[in-house]
Amino acid sequence: MMNPADFFNTEHVLENNRARLEPLQEKHYGLLLPIAMEKVLWQFTSNTILNEADFRKYFDVALAERQSGTAYPFAVYDKLNNCYGGCTRYGNIAFAHKRMEIGWTWYAPSLQGSGINKACKSLLLNFGFDELQLNRIELKTSQLNLKSQAAMLKIGAVKEGILRNHMITDNGTVRNTVYFSFIKEEWPAVKNSYEL
Repeated sequence: MMNPADFFNTEHVLENNRARLEPLQEKHYGLLLPIAMEKVLWQFTSNTILNEADFRKYFDVALAERQSGTAYPFAVYDKLNNCYGGCTRYGNIAFAHKRMEIGWTWYAPSLQGSGINKACKSLLLNFGFDELQLNRIELKTSQLNLKSQAAMLKIGAVKEGILRNHMITDNGTVRNTVYFSFIKEEWPAVKNSYEL
C-alpha cells in the first residue's frame, strides 16, 4: 500500500493506447477552459459553471484539494485526437479504509461516446486496485443523469442504490444521488472484459 503522503506528492501519469491522464496543473487551465464553457457538461452536476470566473474557482478548488490530501485531479489527453478533452479526479480518498471515488469527470461533447471514458476509467481502476491496493472504488451521479448512469453500467460498475436528498447543488437544487462501485474481488473479471 502506497504511503498517502507519497501518493499526493508524486506526479502520477497514467497512460494507455487511447488516453493519458496528467496530474492537473496550472498549464492545463487555458487548454480546458473552452471545453468547460460547454454548459451542457454541467447540467446534472453539483457545480454551476456559467463563465470563466466559475471555472477558475472550480479549477483552483481541484488544485487545492490535492494540496490538502483530499483529491487527486487529472487532465485528460485524448491520444486518438491529439487534444486535451476534459478532466477526472480521484476524490473522497480514505486510505485508512482502502477506498476512494472516481468522479468530477467531464469530457468535450465531441468525445462523449467515443471510448475515451472507458479508457480513462480503465487507467484509474487499474491503478487503484493494482497499485494502491484498494478494496473499493466508488462512482456517483445525479438520479436525473441517465446518460451517466448508463455509462457507469456499461463499464461494469455495480449500481448500489440511491441516497435521497443527498446534496444541495450550487444552484440550490436538492439532488438524489445514485451510487455505483467496483470492489477488489470483482475487478479481475471486469478488467478482463475491457478491450483496450
